[in-house]
Amino acid sequence: MSISTDFGAAAQWAQTHFGGVVLGDIRRARRVVRLAAGWAREPGASIPRLSQGQAYASKAAYQLLGHAQTTPDALQAPHRQLVTQQLQAPGTYLLVEDTTELSWPEAAERRAGLGPVGPGKARSQGGLLHSLVAAAWPERDPDPAAKRPALPLLGLLDQQFHVRQPVPEAEKAHPHGGSRPRQSRPRESALWAHSLRAVGTPPPGTRWVVVADRGADIYEHLQQCQAQGLGFVVRAAQNRALVAGADQTPAGRLFEQARAQPSAGTLSLTLRGRPRQPARDVELQVSFSPALALRAPQRPGAATGKGAPVPGGVVRVWEETGPGPNLEWLLLCDQPITDVAQALGCARQYASRWLIEDFHKALKTGLGAEKLQLQTAARLFAAVALLSVVALALVDLREKSRLEPDLPAEAAGLTTTALRVLRHQRRRPLATVREVYLALAALGGHLGRKGDGPPGWQPLWLGRRSLRLLVEGVNMAAQLQDE
Repeated sequence: MSISTDFGAAAQWAQTHFGGVVLGDIRRARRVVRLAAGWAREPGASIPRLSQGQAYASKAAYQLLGHAQTTPDALQAPHRQLVTQQLQAPGTYLLVEDTTELSWPEAAERRAGLGPVGPGKARSQGGLLHSLVAAAWPERDPDPAAKRPALPLLGLLDQQFHVRQPVPEAEKAHPHGGSRPRQSRPRESALWAHSLRAVGTPPPGTRWVVVADRGADIYEHLQQCQAQGLGFVVRAAQNRALVAGADQTPAGRLFEQARAQPSAGTLSLTLRGRPRQPARDVELQVSFSPALALRAPQRPGAATGKGAPVPGGVVRVWEETGPGPNLEWLLLCDQPITDVAQALGCARQYASRWLIEDFHKALKTGLGAEKLQLQTAARLFAAVALLSVVALALVDLREKSRLEPDLPAEAAGLTTTALRVLRHQRRRPLATVREVYLALAALGGHLGRKGDGPPGWQPLWLGRRSLRLLVEGVNMAAQLQDE
């Protein structure tokens, strides 16, 4: 069951993911479900709008989000339990991990509990959001012609909020540059290993693969993956020293060895648009290196190489020619890579990391998390915890539209009434899932031209919102006729 199952029936969806929340009072639990259902029906709406102008309902929502027991972990507990249960089934799953900044405009009074973020740290307020998203990986090898396999998103396994603190004066005044006092201060890099401890160990017959960008190239993080029996595909950020054999003989450097290998195959990929760089299709070269081991770095109290090396393999993915800087990924993998099929599999798994970037965009742009008017960090983080689950469901709408597009239209997840209204509005029979989602995207502004490509989550979300209003109008008209 993907996270967007029953998303069209907002009350049922919210009950599934938040109905088991424990907050010390059944009335608070019911309020959580109503709030989540409201955001599922109308993503990005303000709390007063969700309350339909009822002052009591708005006040109750604010009190709920500010209650001491309404923590992000408590709110997401039923959802995370549901995701964990699905991960017990045999198969391969990706655990996509990343950190993003959340920033709120400075109000008349600084919002309690927030810290400095962004380039204007003296004036901006916010924190870091570290998320671990689970997705199912297809049992069969993905179609080589597909730019990226569509993956059903299961949901959030872990989410952490981290607020930066100003450097203490004692640390600034330390004669050695503050290195010793700094060691006792919580590090942002610890977010990566901490999220894995919350995940646990996969059961027999399953494989969990951590997929992350260069921020996860941390010795302790890779070690934690190994200790818990987790696979990993992590983009390398550091040109680490390599060792060989039981005596850890020096064996060169990671980047030099990876770049010395010839191309073993190619990978077609669609690169996302960037500032001043439009989206484009590219043909990438792929190579792999023999088994290797990364030397342990120097750590406080331990010299370089004293820790256990991290064994694995490396895959290089690169663009030979292209506009501007050419793309290059050096991917650390937990297993030795022995053939091009394995190398392509690792490359495709890393390409799926963009799912979490879409999640961040849906959370900030689609649901307006950074526009929340709540005045304390506790209330803001509680609201973001609810909005995060809704944001993942929005992204999963796009994935679901591409998973099994030829199934009957009834498998698209719309209610019977919604499907009838959509067919009438489009004046087409809409026989398959593909046709239903294209019709939804058209309602959301997707033109469907030959060069437009498949619709993304934004037009699908806008189309869902328009369809909901049409369905509400149809239901209201029926009620008026009965009266």
